[in-house]
Amino acid sequence: MTSGSVARPEDPLDLTYLLADYDSVRQWAIQSMFDTMEDFCEGTVIVDHEARIVWINARYAARFGFAEPAGAIGRPVEEVIQHSQMREVVKSGKPQLLDIMPAAGHESLVVTRLPLKNKGGQVVGAIGFALFDQLQSLSPIVAKFSQLKKELANAQASLAQARKPKYSFSSFIGTGEAATEVKRRAQRAAQMDSPVLLLGETGTGKEVLAHAIHAASPRADKPLVSINMAAIPETLLEAELFGAAPGAYSGLDRKGRIGKFELADGGTLFLDEMGELPLALQSKLLRVLQDKEFEALGANQVIRADVRIIAATSARLLQRVEAGAFRADLFYRLNVLTIETPPLRDRAEDLPALCQSVLDDLALTCGVRHISSAAVEYLRHYHWPGNVRELRNVLERAIMLSDRAELQVDDLAALIDVGSLRSALTAPDQDYHSAMHAFEKRLIEEALQAAGGRATLAAQRLGIGRATLYKKMTALGISR
Repeated sequence: MTSGSVARPEDPLDLTYLLADYDSVRQWAIQSMFDTMEDFCEGTVIVDHEARIVWINARYAARFGFAEPAGAIGRPVEEVIQHSQMREVVKSGKPQLLDIMPAAGHESLVVTRLPLKNKGGQVVGAIGFALFDQLQSLSPIVAKFSQLKKELANAQASLAQARKPKYSFSSFIGTGEAATEVKRRAQRAAQMDSPVLLLGETGTGKEVLAHAIHAASPRADKPLVSINMAAIPETLLEAELFGAAPGAYSGLDRKGRIGKFELADGGTLFLDEMGELPLALQSKLLRVLQDKEFEALGANQVIRADVRIIAATSARLLQRVEAGAFRADLFYRLNVLTIETPPLRDRAEDLPALCQSVLDDLALTCGVRHISSAAVEYLRHYHWPGNVRELRNVLERAIMLSDRAELQVDDLAALIDVGSLRSALTAPDQDYHSAMHAFEKRLIEEALQAAGGRATLAAQRLGIGRATLYKKMTALGISR
């Protein structure tokens, strides 16, 4: 032992020795690891830069029909191991940490292949270890991987289904003049790519139209993403719309968040209750509409998104613009194709079809029911502040409270009050149609008298459209 050298201890991992002779410990570890792998594995093979075998252990050579390892030396690796990928490892210089290799006459092998490099970093060969000859050894890992893959596929399918349109134009029930005009305009809007603004009271079918427009558009195979402005706290709305970088603010997912605009890329974004969008976000939305680009919350990277906007609101946007609560430039950018959904009180002619549609939908859970023509006529004289949504609620409640196969007037009268109509209908000296005619005529005459003969004001008092009022006046013989 030369002066200043450190004696090799019995324990090669002794810290003093490790610090004194780092390279020797490294070489010892490499040799020990190789010996362990060679003993543990089913086989080991080494090839040169031309993928010719330069070393193979006896056990592995015997597996492929060689009584002595020397018989395989110098041969191209594929001549000995038919399905070997060692040549690919030599060529690419990239390891294959885990692979399943078929072996003729044997069960498949689980193998690891690593490139061998010289001190200059050049690939001079490769080494391969056959880890197992029984795939059952990996069955827990394979089973776990298969399960995760299946769960991912199910989640992706569920997400894709959730972003498909649920309604078509046939879902917007009605053949009356008002409903027909709405569907005509919506069908034209579906063929264009400009923003669509849906106006109307709550429950008039704006969401149905939004889905139908997307379903009939060239973007139908792309996502339909919806967001209700009124349902999300203002502090979270920006992240919901535009996304957020990891750690953008306290409480956010550490991985960040993908916004609805990015999710809807190539498809349609339905912005429900648009009138509730805070002023602070209106300018950012305007930029997206104009430039089709935005930045996520807390990020500097510009994201481009090709999104078609359909906005809906029950608020009077023009009045909000005049009050300074809604940006005029955003309003005019959205107000390109405007469709107003009429309230149910202006669609009395569609009530029979709407009632039947609701009853058909409820038949799966509540059993098959019908509604009498007298009951439908009774419903015509209710002002329906909740529109079609309220109609569904009333019919469902009536079904739950009635044992009849066909709903009658008294089933509905217990749920909605149409004023003096109820007493007129129960008068013993009048039939139903006479009582209904008298009630409706008296109702309109009283409204006209209270409005000083002004039809527009009378229609507003009655909660119906002016055109509808004129039609009823003509039918009932009421003078203007």
